[in-house]
Amino acid sequence: MNYLNKNIINFEPRIIGLDLSDLSVKVFQIEKNGNQDIVCGYATTDIPPNSIEDGKIIKKEAVVEAIKAMLKSSDAKKINSNKVICSLPELKAFVRIITIPKMSEEEANEAVKWEMEAGMPMSLAEVYFEWQFLESNEDENQRVLTVAVAREIVDSWMEVLTLAGLDVYGLEVESIATIRSLIDNNASRGETALIVDLGARRTNFIIAEGVIPFFTSSVPFSSESINDAIIKKLNLSSAEAEKIKINNGIENTKKTNPIFAAVKPSLENLVVEIIKTIDFYGEMFKQDQSINKIILCGGGSSMKGLPEYLEKRIKKDVIIGNPWINLKLKSNLPPINKETSMRYATAIGLAIRGSNYGN
Repeated sequence: MNYLNKNIINFEPRIIGLDLSDLSVKVFQIEKNGNQDIVCGYATTDIPPNSIEDGKIIKKEAVVEAIKAMLKSSDAKKINSNKVICSLPELKAFVRIITIPKMSEEEANEAVKWEMEAGMPMSLAEVYFEWQFLESNEDENQRVLTVAVAREIVDSWMEVLTLAGLDVYGLEVESIATIRSLIDNNASRGETALIVDLGARRTNFIIAEGVIPFFTSSVPFSSESINDAIIKKLNLSSAEAEKIKINNGIENTKKTNPIFAAVKPSLENLVVEIIKTIDFYGEMFKQDQSINKIILCGGGSSMKGLPEYLEKRIKKDVIIGNPWINLKLKSNLPPINKETSMRYATAIGLAIRGSNYGN
């Protein structure tokens, strides 16, 4: 699902994926060569501090300059387009599946509006929204996927992208792009996964039934909080804390491991939030269906030993996501390693959308 989708006639545009968040901007481009997917280029750069806060752009000029600088960097030299599909911040989006009686699309349009507005803290006049029917069951009800984002956010995103010289072909909520990157296209509705996107400022939870986003939420746990705990406990610099988190991590969870001792309280808070999310899903939505697996992504997922620790505590299969799962790279190896690719999961999902634009 995307916003501001342009109609293309008689040619295949080259469209890149651009993931814009509070602390960084990432770009990724994929092109098709017959049945093969080719990674053309990718790049990332930091956003100046306090330029974007909780999904709201505070300093537009600083964000514009960061985007321009990234696209001019040596890492982005193989990117050959200014046409983009850009992410929208999950924190400012409302993604829900609602159920209405079966009816025509015209009749459903009004019914969906009523249901959406009842479940949002904003009025429909304050948001851009889309909805689509999902698969139809034999009973008398129809499931509908709904997405809404505050107009203020969408308009500011559009302004910044345009000022950066980009031609916007679509805007898409982070969770939808992340699912496209990490969930197998052939996954059935019965395969339910919880994606835990461990970001620098917050962690997003995305429950996906097959390839459909069923529910999303955010918690304040972040990779920055893990680093801060290591810095304080071991008296390290920020760079040293990041390095020791990745290289040493928490493989050894004995009390004598100073890294584990530093981060355990934060990790236990994450465990509590994950269990609460799983229980909420089971109790409120699908009592006859449970989460099959937990998929980790984002920069925070690079901490060594994290999947094993969460698996032991939560009693669910926990894996590091594979953002190449839906790409046909043939004999070519992914151009970046697994640790780095986890930081690009959303950008890769947007790039996949761009490579299939109009299909």
